[in-house]
Amino acid sequence: MCCLPIINGETKAENAEQLMRSRYSAYCINNSNYIHNTYTSSKQAENSVRDIAAFAELVNFIGLTVYNFEEVDNTATVHFKADYLCDGYYCQLEETSNFIVEDNQWRYLDGTITEHAEEKVGRNDPCPCGSEKKYKKCHAL
Repeated sequence: MCCLPIINGETKAENAEQLMRSRYSAYCINNSNYIHNTYTSSKQAENSVRDIAAFAELVNFIGLTVYNFEEVDNTATVHFKADYLCDGYYCQLEETSNFIVEDNQWRYLDGTITEHAEEKVGRNDPCPCGSEKKYKKCHAL
């Protein structure tokens, strides 16, 4: 399923994994309002639209891997890794995210992050996006 109908409000995420994927896609297109609105109401004040937009503008997401998804009643966890480039570095955001149903919709509550070292990408290195191009001819532009 494409995430755009969820992001545009045409349909709801059927489960927490769909919500997580739609949030990732929203970061890719810098739809900070959607990301903000998919936090639980208790977490929205901690995550301003401005801060979300600043992060989304700073990074260039290049891949998503979902490792595990578990749902029990109105709670769920999703373990994923999002690969991104930032200022010449290849970075990985690995998280086990917690979701709950609030107002009959899945919402992101919080998560536990697994740290990964950032890797400097040389201009002539293969691009981490998997394009098989050199970084300078792909995402370094």
